Amino acid sequence: MATKLEKTLKREISINGKSFVVSLSPEGLRLVGKGRRKGLELSWSDLASGDAALATALNASVAQGLVLEPSRNNLPHPRKRQGARHGRRSREARQT
Repeated sequence: MATKLEKTLKREISINGKSFVVSLSPEGLRLVGKGRRKGLELSWSDLASGDAALATALNASVAQGLVLEPSRNNLPHPRKRQGARHGRRSREARQT
């Protein structure tokens, strides 16, 4: 037996190397670029009613000019240091 969806469930996914957040709620499905607030939304009733309603809902949401790309704030920094922080030595270095 399946568990009822009573509150929003969020999961991060990667599509072609870009991060997105998928939210499943009792109202519908939402796909948003990571770090963004707006995205594509589809209600469960639109999805269940058939292809014509799905295409209409999808075209309406795309026509709003939404940017689904992840925010640039969430991209890895090219010069980000790995390991110990600036000015601090690692635990192994302090013991020697």
